[in-house]
Amino acid sequence: MAPVIDLAKPHIDVGIVTDRLEPMLAFWQKEVGLPFESLLPIGQGLRQHRHGMNGSVFKLNHSRDPLEEAPIAGYRELRIARAGLAERRELVDPDGNRVVLVPRGEQQVEGISLHLHVRDQAAFHDFYGRMLGLARVAPAAYRCGDSILSFEPDGSATTDPRFTARGYRYFTIQIRDVDAEHRAILERGGREGRPPVTLGTVARVSFVRDPDGNWIELSQRASLTGPLPPGASDWSSVLPS
Repeated sequence: MAPVIDLAKPHIDVGIVTDRLEPMLAFWQKEVGLPFESLLPIGQGLRQHRHGMNGSVFKLNHSRDPLEEAPIAGYRELRIARAGLAERRELVDPDGNRVVLVPRGEQQVEGISLHLHVRDQAAFHDFYGRMLGLARVAPAAYRCGDSILSFEPDGSATTDPRFTARGYRYFTIQIRDVDAEHRAILERGGREGRPPVTLGTVARVSFVRDPDGNWIELSQRASLTGPLPPGASDWSSVLPS
């Protein structure tokens, strides 16, 4: 039986990067209806506008500098459950990212679901099931807390996408011990993105990469797990380029 990742929060968070702040804020706050929670400077010219999303956090990271054109990552569609919604509502944000509002419970989505295009389905089953220790809930879907990660085959899916470029660029798993989980994933054959680093008194974070090189943040947030090991206070020391 695969080991189970020790979650500190039963929801994944989703990170997006843009250089068009005002239209993106208007879309996600007014069209999608996500409530703004806080603003967090995270280095390298990025400011994170954090929004509530069924217990998850939608991280709208705004770049002060124009972003270079780059291939989209494997993350292709965000699905958000809505109580009382009669039928799904498909939307596209100003940067071209797909978001679907779905009736709560549709395709097992109680909070959110993140859908990927992947090159090798078998590799992703091995990654989510064995390396991350998530529960399989459908032929091509896994559950992390109450969040769903699903995928479909696409031979043209991007490999090793850039982190700082437009679009859905990463998701975050809040866990209790970043060092232990990061080390265990690497020992099971996972690929390192960035080693663990403590960011002031806020969080200790690391990055791993899935079989196509998509970024996944592991986060041990002090507000969820208690005091952190001492470390740097500069967020730019951990952000991928």
